[in-house]
Amino acid sequence: MKTKRILATALALAMALSLAACGQKEQTPAEGESSGGSENKTVHLWATGSDNVRQIFETLTEDFNGNTEANQGYQVELNFLLSGTGAQTLPDMLAAAYKANQTGTDYDLIDMGGDDLSKIVSLMGTDGFVALDKAKIPNSSKVSAESADAAEFCQPYRGTTVVLAYNSKNVTDVPTTTDELYQWIEDHPGRFAYNTPGTGGAGDSFVRTTVYNYIDDEAAMTSDDPAWMDQWDQGFAKLAELHPFMYQSGGSVVYPNKNQGALDLLAQGEIDMCPMWADMLLSQRAAGTVPEYVKMATIEPSFTGSVQSLMIPNFGSNEAGAYVFIDYMLSDEAQETLVKQMAAIPLVDVSGMDMTGYEDLKDLDVSNFRILSIGDLGTDFNERWDNEIGSLG
Repeated sequence: MKTKRILATALALAMALSLAACGQKEQTPAEGESSGGSENKTVHLWATGSDNVRQIFETLTEDFNGNTEANQGYQVELNFLLSGTGAQTLPDMLAAAYKANQTGTDYDLIDMGGDDLSKIVSLMGTDGFVALDKAKIPNSSKVSAESADAAEFCQPYRGTTVVLAYNSKNVTDVPTTTDELYQWIEDHPGRFAYNTPGTGGAGDSFVRTTVYNYIDDEAAMTSDDPAWMDQWDQGFAKLAELHPFMYQSGGSVVYPNKNQGALDLLAQGEIDMCPMWADMLLSQRAAGTVPEYVKMATIEPSFTGSVQSLMIPNFGSNEAGAYVFIDYMLSDEAQETLVKQMAAIPLVDVSGMDMTGYEDLKDLDVSNFRILSIGDLGTDFNERWDNEIGSLG
């Protein structure tokens, strides 16, 4: 009996110790949280875009996480929203968290540019973001480019622009101005195409610049004020005038779906010219899916381009780690990865990089890009295109 009492006491003591240990474990901060002086080591990065953007971020976060010198002990977790697949956009999600006064969220670092940046500034201003301390981003001293919106809160890390892609075997007199381009389209019926606006930024850029080239005030290009809609008429009339000269299939004008649809037509010889993202053209040419004779050129006034930037929400939970990753993105290593895997326009000196196959990027000066960021007006714009141009048949 005495032995049984001893065993029972031992078991009771063991159970008590086990429960105490469980209680301690429950109080231990979850991964990515900080408490009681422990340092938060997980950085939650949020980005959105097409699949090539997802792929490059997966590569870069993996490289960062495996580079102990660069990551300083931090690890980045990527949260990616594929464009056009979610009911709620990243700007909507951020604005909802901010307006609900949430703190300590997983929105540690976000990738923003173009309409998304314009939209988030429209939805919540800049009060929800950290004014960046460039002393905490040593590599930022190598970058002179600035964001068109909220520059104090944005760190640009790559450039992107739409160019004129053309078949150099068939096009020897390449247009250098928009007027020359419009004349070329009319002189070569069926040999030009642009993708449906709303399905890709190259087509968006062509139609928007066509319309906004007829608006004298440059402020319109970065405004979401509905008052500018009254000045769209002349540009839409030009798009209607160009419509009969676009690519045709089965006797009817066809606007290809997505950027890739237009690039495929060019690569297959169905057309001789189209607007296209420089990075898409160059990366696919390097991969051999686009012929070497497909070249690119810029025109005046140019199509749109922009810089993509990283921002730190002040309602996140790891500002220190976010700064470390931003600095890594401006390193020569990360910039060369962006060039080689995405054909992104680097924002640092490329003299020490191997630019073989991407020499065309050297001639693209981000300081000359035309920014066209109209936020929610883009939805109204695309609806008007659908109703007035896409329905022409």
